Amino acid sequence: MARRYDCSDATDRAAGLREATSAIKRGELVVLPTDTLYGIGADAFDAQAVGDLLEAKGRGRNMPSPVLVGSPNTLHGLVTDFSEQAWELVDAFWPGALTLVAKHQPSLNWDLGDTRGTVAVRMPLHPVAIELLTATGPLAVSSANLTGHRSPEDCDAAQEMLGDSVAVYLDAGPTPATVPSSIVDVTGKIPVLLRAGAISADQLREVVPDLEERN
Repeated sequence: MARRYDCSDATDRAAGLREATSAIKRGELVVLPTDTLYGIGADAFDAQAVGDLLEAKGRGRNMPSPVLVGSPNTLHGLVTDFSEQAWELVDAFWPGALTLVAKHQPSLNWDLGDTRGTVAVRMPLHPVAIELLTATGPLAVSSANLTGHRSPEDCDAAQEMLGDSVAVYLDAGPTPATVPSSIVDVTGKIPVLLRAGAISADQLREVVPDLEERN
């Protein structure tokens, strides 16, 4: 049966983070708050757990899971050919609501789905998420909803959809934002905005003026 912890209570939060960390290490799924929406997470390097995540959402391998990290330094072990412009975006908007699509290190032993050699990675601006990521390392995290349903802005909505497919729910109340992160592809010479979200194209162009938008 799923366990749920109230992260507004210091004791419950500490217990919840311990349980969530243990669940991740056992290959189980966890629902966690971020600065945009609630996410469902699994160990990014546990192919079975990532497969369970996609199954819980009703999602195919053609829609691979993004990865959340607890520090920009983690990027050094995950991505390659990361441009100066990409680092400038990290410096300006991390932690925060910006997901970057980059080429992942070919040596990595992971299976996030059909990524075609790339990974969508973000560092969220939420203390509970950061604490969990610091304890677990990179997590495959997708919005905590069934595919085709509204993305959850609180833990109740996530639990109603995902139920006992998730081992631990970390409830931190409504998320600060109600829109998903913006997604920028930095695999080429010119950054490309794939999805406009919490960070606008104009805000991004203040850092990378040559940003293009996908038609």
